[in-house]
Amino acid sequence: MTSTRQLRDYDHAKLEPIRNMMRWLLREIGFRCLARIDGVNGLQHLPTTGAAILMMNHIAFIDSLVVMACMPRNVVPLAKREVYDYPFVGIFPRLWRVIPVDRRGFDRRAITDALAVLRAGEILLIAPEGTRHTQLHKAKEGVAYLAYRADVPIVPLAIEGTEGFPTLSPARKKQGGAVMRLGPPLRLKRLSTRPTRTQLEQMTNECMYKLAELLAPHRRGHYADLEQATKEYIA
Repeated sequence: MTSTRQLRDYDHAKLEPIRNMMRWLLREIGFRCLARIDGVNGLQHLPTTGAAILMMNHIAFIDSLVVMACMPRNVVPLAKREVYDYPFVGIFPRLWRVIPVDRRGFDRRAITDALAVLRAGEILLIAPEGTRHTQLHKAKEGVAYLAYRADVPIVPLAIEGTEGFPTLSPARKKQGGAVMRLGPPLRLKRLSTRPTRTQLEQMTNECMYKLAELLAPHRRGHYADLEQATKEYIA
């Protein structure tokens, strides 16, 4: 299937009612029973209209669901292709139209689908590390590639407190719940030529240091030394 055909097939208006219903179910039923959310800070940094990328750290299975439930706008996550095959819960990413990613290499279809979401004026949710870690690991360049290609802002989002969820355990819920913190939007500077792989890597690192600033020091991992952060490519 060609890129043009994929963009044409993406129907934002048709998906919004389905996503609104599922977001209500997540917020009003799922998270009342299976998880606890203690707060969202910095929502003023999320654009009220237009396309953007939410760039988050990823520490637990439930992270994306928490973000999807709590944002004032619907967001479209990228997720490993295997989530479509999970028993019972696999129907959720299919209905939401979560973008499946083949993590074994460069997934051109996922890139094309992600650009379709951005060109429809929606918000894309990306965990640049590609998998779950208790601390930040070196991020992949896909987030910078998409933001530069679509010319959209990146909003860093730090998430904490999701370990152990979903659960029916009252004891776990008493220990505290998920907390999210959004930072100011980042814009990648336009270059006179297409960015190289090295430039995309530096763009990604500069954005990841901004995400690290929002996290507790023990979560910063690969980006712990904030003094190493540069600002050559972000505005």
